[in-house]
Amino acid sequence: MEDIEYYKQQLQRQEKLASLGLLTAGIAHEVQNPLNFVINFSKTSQKLLGDLEEVIAENRDRISQDGSDEISEISNDLKANLEKIIAHSERAVGIVRDILLMSRGKENEFLPTDVCRIVKEYVWLSYHSMRAKYKNFNISIKETYQADIPQVSVIPQDLSRAVLNVMNNACYAVRERQLSEGDKDYTPEISISVEFLGGNLVIKISDNGAGMTDEVKQKLYENFFTTKPAGEGTGLGMAITRDIIENKHGGKISFVSEKGKGTEFKFEIPVKK
Repeated sequence: MEDIEYYKQQLQRQEKLASLGLLTAGIAHEVQNPLNFVINFSKTSQKLLGDLEEVIAENRDRISQDGSDEISEISNDLKANLEKIIAHSERAVGIVRDILLMSRGKENEFLPTDVCRIVKEYVWLSYHSMRAKYKNFNISIKETYQADIPQVSVIPQDLSRAVLNVMNNACYAVRERQLSEGDKDYTPEISISVEFLGGNLVIKISDNGAGMTDEVKQKLYENFFTTKPAGEGTGLGMAITRDIIENKHGGKISFVSEKGKGTEFKFEIPVKK
């Protein structure tokens, strides 16, 4: 009876997650339009600022030196601010695009994908989600992305889900170690790398967190197995991740972990020509 009740609760959580996914997709769609307006008006403002500078230059002899210097300083500040607005807005649009891709992408559809961008976005999405949940959560994130990786044919919504699952576990592991040890010298750290190696796309996510016991290692990919407190994990994340990498992408997922020292996960995905 206890097992039945447990599975019932897990299924209820999955239904809530599915509803949340639909809600998130709707919000993402609504957010995308105002972000596009922000970008377009910022670029228009950049052009207008350039026109204004031309007018000022044509009337330079009517402006005092102090006034000219002040105008130039204000103009430079406005340019810098507009560049930041555009850069951060475009990053937000990228996140929204990925969310919509996850919610609307056709099942098992392989698409040419900038894997480095996908990995980066979901690494930071996981981090900021953890920060939103635990206000004092802070870690060092080290990223290494091979510069010349072209677009790779993958199922983007599934690969991003796999990255998110492992990154969420890494964040939880470093927080768990930090809370259990209370060591002021301990610095939570997660490292991410993406590279081509031997004809495979290789993604590594490693942490210096709590690590796994032998029992956890053996049960890691079992459905409904979780080490997180009730309500914080469904126990399906790693089973889904393994299915995504090995069954859907024909790749391999592996890990090494040592209790009290940390864990490293590696995805090896054959590159489709």
